[in-house]
Amino acid sequence: MGFCKKGDKGSAQITKKVELKKQITLLQGVAIIIGIIIGSGIFVSPVGILFHVRSVGMSMVMWVICGIYNTLCALCYAELGASIPQSGGEYMYIKKAFGDFPAFICLWINFLLICPVGIAAACLIFSTYLIKPIFPDCDPPQPAVRLIAAVIICFLIAINMRNVKWAAKMQVVITASKLIALALIIVIGLLYIGRGEIDNFQNSFDDSDYSVGALAISFYSGFWAYSGWSYLNFLTEELINPNRNLPLAIIISMSVVITVYLIANVAYLGVLTPIEMLASPAVAVTFAEKTLGVMTWAMPILIALSVCGMINGTALSMSRLFWVGAREGHFPAPMSMINMKQLTPMPSLLVILILSLLMQSSNDIFYLIEMEGFGFASVLTIVLAGQAWLRYKQPNLKRPIKLPIVLPILLSLVSLFIVVLTVYQKPHESGLAIGLVGIGVIVYVVGCRWKNKPKAIQGKIDWVTNVIQKLLLVVPQDDPDAVNWD
Repeated sequence: MGFCKKGDKGSAQITKKVELKKQITLLQGVAIIIGIIIGSGIFVSPVGILFHVRSVGMSMVMWVICGIYNTLCALCYAELGASIPQSGGEYMYIKKAFGDFPAFICLWINFLLICPVGIAAACLIFSTYLIKPIFPDCDPPQPAVRLIAAVIICFLIAINMRNVKWAAKMQVVITASKLIALALIIVIGLLYIGRGEIDNFQNSFDDSDYSVGALAISFYSGFWAYSGWSYLNFLTEELINPNRNLPLAIIISMSVVITVYLIANVAYLGVLTPIEMLASPAVAVTFAEKTLGVMTWAMPILIALSVCGMINGTALSMSRLFWVGAREGHFPAPMSMINMKQLTPMPSLLVILILSLLMQSSNDIFYLIEMEGFGFASVLTIVLAGQAWLRYKQPNLKRPIKLPIVLPILLSLVSLFIVVLTVYQKPHESGLAIGLVGIGVIVYVVGCRWKNKPKAIQGKIDWVTNVIQKLLLVVPQDDPDAVNWD
């Protein structure tokens, strides 16, 4: 199959505009956000807050505070998304506010720390719980876990490369499945409470730890439990009516997540004591063992499906971020290209696949997750500061949504505090993350600032680009010389 220019004769012609289509609906947008936020956390270990504040009542208060904080951050992103309706999310917002280099650093952090680490960890969790019923009394064998993890990421990336609508529809189904699982937990828990199992709620604020350190670390735990609300902003150009549907999807999603998280925690405590929750490696599984009897095996499967939604949503969203970064000249040119038939950013998706498979080989994936958390808090601090700066820099920018200026300023300071706390609590992880950012500075200078490369080097770069185009049938968006093929 060869590429043809317009007007070529002697071949059957098919005309098709090469671009990412606006085809993600409001429902699918809500499913993407909920599907990413509700991953394994609420099923596996919703006890970080309880562990630090030491009381049921205070843990509920902190869940609400963390939910409100994340919702306010999400609303700030809604303002930015409506004002700058371009795919790429935070990368484009930082670029518009602070310029080229800070935007590249944001892109680099997502490229190395946030995207592949998150997907790799989620794949390992998925495979662990998928085969857990086969090994009820011991840990599943690691070779099997890694093999299944590799298979699921390959499958989901293939779906995303084949068809955006398929990926979005699958996200709706997966999100519905995880909400059904949570509904099952909630109904059973409330039935126990209705039968009088309320001992865990008596004197619920006794022994609370109100120290600054305990509250700060518990907030840190809850902050990550809600993370994922920013990912729809990476898909703005593919969202139908983004000025309306982006903020609406964020508001609906965060309202659902906060409500579900709170009720689920109440339901857990209707069946399990705080001591049992703190001792459980997977609270939902322990819950199922006490309530579902012979159907206990179903809970690990539902957890695996929940995690699958996080993987799919992350791949769908982050591939657009890297595609936009390459389109802006910050990543290699092939990553800015779209498959001519499927109209998907195939090279970016393949890069995510390769990086995620490499990350899966790590012996301590949770060490990498802590680096991911540091990266996200750093990016969030810059984005919110940039939002405040844009109010001064571009006061006449059209803003369909306009929040009080004090809000992004305050939230940026809180995010900065989280970054500082991370450096204090996890100096080794944050130090390594800073070192990787330092490598990004070198990549930026060599790859982006060094414009006049020797002909020999540039020739090899062009040759590789050409080979990738032919292998993957990809072209730049709206390339007038590549919209037909035979």
